[in-house]
Amino acid sequence: NMETYILDDDEVGQRFMQALTARQTRGVQVNLIRDGMGTMGTPAALFAPLLASGGQVLVFNPPNPLLARKTWELNQRDHRKLLIVDGRTAFLGGVNISNVYSGGSAQRRATDKPAWRDTHLQLQGPVVAEVQKLFLAAWASQGGPALTPRDWFPAPQRAGQQVVRAIGSSPDEPFTAIYATLLSAIASAQTSIQITVAYFAPDPRLQAALQSAAARGVAVTLILPGQTDSWLVFHAGRARYTALLEAGVRIVERQGAVLHAKTALIDGVWSTVGSTNLDWRSLVHNHELNAVVLGPDFGQQVQAMFDKDLTRST
Repeated sequence: NMETYILDDDEVGQRFMQALTARQTRGVQVNLIRDGMGTMGTPAALFAPLLASGGQVLVFNPPNPLLARKTWELNQRDHRKLLIVDGRTAFLGGVNISNVYSGGSAQRRATDKPAWRDTHLQLQGPVVAEVQKLFLAAWASQGGPALTPRDWFPAPQRAGQQVVRAIGSSPDEPFTAIYATLLSAIASAQTSIQITVAYFAPDPRLQAALQSAAARGVAVTLILPGQTDSWLVFHAGRARYTALLEAGVRIVERQGAVLHAKTALIDGVWSTVGSTNLDWRSLVHNHELNAVVLGPDFGQQVQAMFDKDLTRST
């Protein structure tokens, strides 16, 4: 079961579709949700072999309302990046299916464009059942065809020592659980807040939370993009810099890559990785997915990534 915002018809996208089709021909049921806007430029021919072999492809909120199977809302987008294998292993985070992540590919060398910097997770254990529920709910919400029966929820097995929670958000909900959880964690911070995010245009409440944390002595550091694919959000976010800097928030900008990661680390023990940006679209209009991980072991991994990005930032 796979859910993605972008799936480009390029070297990487073609390899993914070949791999999915190969498994489908071996009897593994492949169900793919692709966002109608994010994949609007992707030719239908890319998905034809998978469909011909028995796979299912569902377009989430297609731009043309006549193609919608159930409800239609142009402004709601499926921004999740999720892959679930056999109900036991899940991948989630910020990575779309595109050559932009392949800094060494021939196509990217030819265009001399920077690769993208992103973060993704591989998860096992009971939390996989939670993301499986989110996928099946998204499929049903779009009126997807009946799914071939499979063991969607195998008996959960403990896979490690980390406490992990999956949080999905939807515009249909009265409030964004991911946003509320992040605000709560920021309000509870005692020593440090370290956020790496691609699109940063905070609403007044989030901005006030960061400034309040800095005012009470918490070391607040934001790694934000130095270059972007969305200049509107980039400059909207920069309009907030002065107030944040004056409050004691440290802001650095990642160089040498297009920053697309969405991570946070608080007090070294509360971490989140996912698809959620800190802008209005992500928090209000998109379907998003984050994992929250508690514990110092994973916190050290996030800290190492953060420190590495700091060395490449100004």
